[in-house]
Amino acid sequence: MEEKFIIQGGNPLNGEVEIRGAKNAAFPILAASLLTNQTCVIENLPLIEDVFKMIKILEAGGAEISWTGKRKIEINSAKVRPLKIPFDLVRRFRGSVLLLGSLLARFKTMKLPAPGGCVIGSRPIDTHLDAFQQAGIKISFEKNFYLFSKGKRSGFSEIVLKEISVTATENMLLFAALNPKKTVIKIADMDYQVQDLIKVLEKMGAEINYSNVREIEIIGKKKLKGFKHVIISDPIETGTFIVVALATKGKVLIKNAELSYLTLFLKRLKDFGAKFKIIDSKTIKVLPSSRLKIDKIQSLPYPGIHSDLQPELGVLATQTKGATLIHDPLYEGRLNYLNELNKMGADIVFCDPHRAIVYGPTQLQGIEILSSDLRAGAAMVIAGLIAKGTTIINNVYQIDRGYERIEERLQLLGADIKRRVKI
Repeated sequence: MEEKFIIQGGNPLNGEVEIRGAKNAAFPILAASLLTNQTCVIENLPLIEDVFKMIKILEAGGAEISWTGKRKIEINSAKVRPLKIPFDLVRRFRGSVLLLGSLLARFKTMKLPAPGGCVIGSRPIDTHLDAFQQAGIKISFEKNFYLFSKGKRSGFSEIVLKEISVTATENMLLFAALNPKKTVIKIADMDYQVQDLIKVLEKMGAEINYSNVREIEIIGKKKLKGFKHVIISDPIETGTFIVVALATKGKVLIKNAELSYLTLFLKRLKDFGAKFKIIDSKTIKVLPSSRLKIDKIQSLPYPGIHSDLQPELGVLATQTKGATLIHDPLYEGRLNYLNELNKMGADIVFCDPHRAIVYGPTQLQGIEILSSDLRAGAAMVIAGLIAKGTTIINNVYQIDRGYERIEERLQLLGADIKRRVKI
C-alpha cells in the first residue's frame, strides 16, 4: 500500500518537538547483541521502517526479541544461526551489512548477498571486504552471494581502512570485540553512531581507546556480557528540524536533541545569519531568521557537516540571497533532489555530479514529486512546507525509513501536512 504526503505550504512553524533515537546508531547496537548469549536491553529505539527490518532479520535468524516498552526491547541471540538469515530482506536493506562483523566474530563461515539501501550513488562494500581480508577472512563471490570463511590467521592486529567509512569502522569493531588480542583500526570514522557503539562494546567487556587521529584500539573478550543501553538521540533528525524551523521562519524549541555532533553545522548556520539559542546540551530554540546568506555548503566525514543534512540545507539555500555552492564529495547521486527543486521553480545549475550552484531567493511552487531516497524525501517535505500551493510527495515509504511519523510531529508545529493512501 503506497502512501503520499499532501502539503499546503506557507505556514511558519511554531511549538516544541522532541527528537527520537538515532536510526544509524540503532543498527550496529542491534548487531552487537549477536556477540553474546546473554540478554541485552536496548531503549530509545526509533519506530521506523529500517529498524523494524533489522529486528525482523534478527528474529528470522533465531534471536528471541520482546518489546517491553514503546521503544524498548529485550533481545537474546544465543540461538542465532547464519543460515537462518532471510536473504530477501538483506538485499533490500543496506544496514544489514553490519551483520558481517558480529556473525564472523561468532561463526567460522557465512554467506550474505550484497545489501541494498538508498540509491544515492555508488556505495559498494569493497571497503568492508578489504578490511575483512586484512583480518585473515577468505572471501569469494558465487551466484550473487559473498562467501566468508575464517583462516588460521583471522584477526590481524592492524586494520587500515581504504577510506573513512562509518559502517566499515563499526564492522571492524564488532568483529574485533570477540578477539582477546589488541586490534588497531586506522582511518576510522568517529561519528556519533561509532561512539555510541563503542559505549555498548565497553559495557559488554571490551577495552577500547581512541584518539583524534582516526585510530581506535580495541581488546576484546572471548565471552562478552549482555548490556543495557539507551540509544543516542538522532543528530540528523535534530538538524532536520532546525532547518525546518529556519526555512519556514518559525520559532521552534527542539528537545532531547544531540548537539555535540553538530558543532560545525551550527557554526555554519550562525555564519549564514541564522538565529538560535542553545539552552543546554540537549535543547535548542530556533528563532525566526531573515536575510540568510549561504556562501557554501560542503559535506564531509565527521566532524564535518553530515552528508545526510546536505539536502535539507540545499532547500534552505533556495530561500537565501545570492549564490550558494553545494559540494558533496561523498556520493555522486546525493544532489539528485536538486532536479526536483528546479521543477518547483528553484534556480539551480549543476557543475558536475558532486557540485551545484543554487541562486536565491526563489518562490517554490507546489507540484507532485517523488521521494527518491530517505534524505531527499525529508528535503522535499521542507520544500513543500515553504512552497506556494499544494505539494504532493509520493513514495513516502523512503521518508518513513528514517523519520518516525514525521507528518504528525510537523502537524503539532502547525504544518498543513496529511498522509493519504495513493490510489
